[in-house]
Amino acid sequence: MDYDIDSNYGHVPVLRDRVTQLLAPAIEAFGKNAVIVDGTLGAGGHTEHFLKVFPEASVIGIDRDPNALRDASERLAPFGDRFVPVQARFDELGHAISNNAGPVFDTAREHGVAGSLFDLGVSSMQLDQEERGFAYRVDAPLDMRMDPTTGITAADILNTYSHGDLARILKTYGDERFAGKIASAVLKEREKEPFDRSARLVELLYATIPAATRRTGGHPAKRTFQALRIEVNGELDSIKNVIPAIAEALGVGGRAVFMSYQSLEDKIVKSAFKDLTASKTPPGLPMDLPGTAPKFRTITSGAEKASEAEISENPRAAPVRVRGIEKLPEPAI
Repeated sequence: MDYDIDSNYGHVPVLRDRVTQLLAPAIEAFGKNAVIVDGTLGAGGHTEHFLKVFPEASVIGIDRDPNALRDASERLAPFGDRFVPVQARFDELGHAISNNAGPVFDTAREHGVAGSLFDLGVSSMQLDQEERGFAYRVDAPLDMRMDPTTGITAADILNTYSHGDLARILKTYGDERFAGKIASAVLKEREKEPFDRSARLVELLYATIPAATRRTGGHPAKRTFQALRIEVNGELDSIKNVIPAIAEALGVGGRAVFMSYQSLEDKIVKSAFKDLTASKTPPGLPMDLPGTAPKFRTITSGAEKASEAEISENPRAAPVRVRGIEKLPEPAI
């Protein structure tokens, strides 16, 4: 979930116009019954744009971060009851739609969701809040929770995980070549004193990762901090869980768009979309058997990337990969 700095509310969302183009046919077709789910509300930039360009639509904005939800709600207050905030993990959207009262939720239940956006990962807004501990370039508490009111922190992981578990998350979530070596160094160092701030971890990583790798592989802390953040927030499990949830919540003709910034995220989305858009008829039959036809179609050709112009204007758009699907009507029998 990456944003660039803007003079107004602090952030301009990556690929705002392209995402809007992808969702527009569905939102316009639903008309006054169009409900959009912004599953990663953040600073509210995407939602603000949707509310401006789709004057009949309403938006349910979901974010687990109470600070982000508060600030975005203040930003979006001029739109009145067309915007409804929900504090939750985005994979809890099915529960949010089913169990909340109000006209927007009633419309979403009756007609299905018209469009949805999931701008994955950590936002620069969160990175800029030094006390959250997401950034490795400043000394800060090792927290990294997107919802700072609940769950384990990065410090908890460093101070309590076994060597095997620590090495596993560094390798799996950070693609860290020296995962085992770093895990050994962490266990040795925590015997002297528990980890509580990021500068000490960064210093350990500089000392542990070979100099030749440090010179060519980017900042030596990048992979470890990414791995810790993903583990703290259960990010990949949330992505796996939200895709079937939004697939169920969409109305016929409704669309879902996912923006991924790392290969682990994009692989999950790609695999899930492949399954949703595939026929379940056994190979070799001339036509789909009843109940086995695809229920979705892709609306992007593979994973779309940001243009050179957008990357030049906003370098944080460089790694983004965009995929979208549309819910199909049930085939006539």
